[in-house]
Amino acid sequence: MDERGLGKQLQMARQAAGLTQQQLCHQANLSFSTLTKIERGAIKSPSIFTIQSIAGALGVGLDELVGQAPSKARKLLKTKSGVSFVYFDVNGCLVYFYQQAFSKLAADTGVRPDVVESAFWHFNDEVCRGTMSVSDFNAKFAERIGVKSVNWQNYYIDTIEPVREMQETLIWAAERYKVGLMTNIMPGLLGALKRGQKLPNLTYDAVIDSSEIGAIKPEEKIYQTAQERAGVPPEEILFIDDSRANLMAAEKLGWKVLWFDDSRPEEATARVRQALEPAED
Repeated sequence: MDERGLGKQLQMARQAAGLTQQQLCHQANLSFSTLTKIERGAIKSPSIFTIQSIAGALGVGLDELVGQAPSKARKLLKTKSGVSFVYFDVNGCLVYFYQQAFSKLAADTGVRPDVVESAFWHFNDEVCRGTMSVSDFNAKFAERIGVKSVNWQNYYIDTIEPVREMQETLIWAAERYKVGLMTNIMPGLLGALKRGQKLPNLTYDAVIDSSEIGAIKPEEKIYQTAQERAGVPPEEILFIDDSRANLMAAEKLGWKVLWFDDSRPEEATARVRQALEPAED
């Protein structure tokens, strides 16, 4: 599809959703001038991340928006190392780690940042396993830092930022390989990230949410579940994560692994792209 055809498709989708250009810009976190240029066909190659944001705001899939074949019709490939399924971590990989949430909570409550972070880790594993409710987590967290109440989930969603280079790589990879998310995360936060357009609006081949599985990385149970859902031999799975302990647990099962450093996203993403180079394309 050329730029004029894409612009017309976006305009029709926006109108079908009953949104003005201003409303879509607000929901997609996009400048008005950028959207109008895309709809006119004046931008030759809009960023895939921009198109993904528009699709998320309109509540449609990327393939539907741009009129491409659905993902089930994609030509699945293997990398040069034989990988056919890629699991992406979320925090510290697809979105930056949540230090900003700690800082914002500390500033709002007047509690020292180190005290906030220390208190958080006392209860994080339990809530990510799903053995503690979110409300209980917030209550215990608030009590430990000495404040009346805390809504950690709001701080998390309000401050989390996408690692754009990595999210574009995920979208690229999903056109060539089976892809999945594998994350230690609290109940409900993965859905909130998708609704808030903090994650690509893709049809994932597997989603491994620790709070649903009842286990966290690097516990063996979560990897066994992920391997079953991938439906491929362990040597065909690549796992990308920011924790070496999590990666070593996967490697013991025969998976291929790659460490991601969100403090150097461009360099780290380049390594991921190199690892995902297809045997044929």
